[in-house]
Amino acid sequence: MAKMWAGVTAGKTDPTADDFNSSIRFDRRMFRQDITGSIAHATMLSAKGILSEADCSALTEGLTGILEDLEAGTQEIDGSCEDIHMFVEQVLTERIGEVGKKLHTARSRNDQVALDLRMYLRDECDGISGQIRGLLKVLTDLAEENKSSIMPGYTHLQRAQPVSFGHYMMAYASMLLRDLDRIADCRKRMNISPIGCCALAGTTYDTDRHLEAELLGFEGVCPNSMDGVSDRDFAVELLSALSILMMHLSRLSEELILWASWEFRFITLSDAYTTGSSIMPQKRNADMAELVRGKTGRVYGDLMGLLTVLKGLPLAYNKDMQEDKEGVFDACDTVKMSLTVLTPMLQTMQVNAENMLHAAQEGFINATDLADYLVRKGMPFRSAYKISGQLVALCMKEGTVLEHLPLSRYREYSELFEADLYNAIDLKTCMEKRSSEGGTSVASVEKQIAAVRVILEGYSE
Repeated sequence: MAKMWAGVTAGKTDPTADDFNSSIRFDRRMFRQDITGSIAHATMLSAKGILSEADCSALTEGLTGILEDLEAGTQEIDGSCEDIHMFVEQVLTERIGEVGKKLHTARSRNDQVALDLRMYLRDECDGISGQIRGLLKVLTDLAEENKSSIMPGYTHLQRAQPVSFGHYMMAYASMLLRDLDRIADCRKRMNISPIGCCALAGTTYDTDRHLEAELLGFEGVCPNSMDGVSDRDFAVELLSALSILMMHLSRLSEELILWASWEFRFITLSDAYTTGSSIMPQKRNADMAELVRGKTGRVYGDLMGLLTVLKGLPLAYNKDMQEDKEGVFDACDTVKMSLTVLTPMLQTMQVNAENMLHAAQEGFINATDLADYLVRKGMPFRSAYKISGQLVALCMKEGTVLEHLPLSRYREYSELFEADLYNAIDLKTCMEKRSSEGGTSVASVEKQIAAVRVILEGYSE
């Protein structure tokens, strides 16, 4: 088959080189964007008198038919074509004849592929954002249900201070809200049309780039034709946002893995999201969470791969840029699958509030509140800190906890201790006292939940 670019060359390449050069095995997924963009291009050419209305009608009808057949599965994509653009143009010409060859007027594959990729990734941004909002809803529901469930908060993976499980969930909700913002911000810069930049220098035809951009839902056009075809920073930016998102999902997955272990038993994951062992019948492995954690490195690799491809490229388009797609497609697919699994995993897990409370009671996580009690009685903080540490050491030696230590033992360390001390170091009191904005008290967590729900409701309006 003669290449559509045959002219000054014979258009014949070695079969191995042909396969090496081809991108249709992965860019075929952009067929909707390619055809939609071509319909808009034909419409613009007709509006400017570059194509007749009859030619525009024939092109539009032909392209619409190809799209319908591809979506219905009655038209197969020919893998021998170099890319999706050549495939569509080839089938169009076969169906409507010579008029099909007019479609490529005033454009190049360079601006065409940049257009397709922007449109495709724009759709991916919308889809992934929708999934993030779904996970946010699950996290806020979990937070609402567990706003009073006491658990140990950790620093250095050591029990530190009492928090609620709801507060813990809202920490991840806060992270995901920023992920939503990053993707929306990325989409904003992505939503600029490169079509009409042509190969690199624009075109001699009297085109209307703004009309074509408007038809395709873009907010504007790339102001420089060389930049429009030769940069992929929008893809890099999306990969960066997705890498940060996966980092958050990985951290959450790590928590789930730990909490589901026999040592913690803070949660029980549904059988639908765990696996067993081939030789150890007692095992319930959190494989899905482990895979989310593992696949995070894959998305990081996609980001580094594209950065490396682009770092030394001179302007304008270079074939190296064909390497932009597989990485960003893989990252989008990985993120979507991770969210598809993680969201119902959280939705169906059982929260073991009693086990969390028991862990909190054993961890001396009210030691800071013990010191604060003495400070409120007039003792300098450093002196109160020392006494609290001595009392913790005493409890550890005698196998008890601060709540159970008799008042008489407390008074051996300071006459400031009185009976009201036990209310001050009660874990519920300790948690509720942390009522500062963003803190772990029930009222504070309720405010956090309400704020996220208002944001989510804004998306549905």
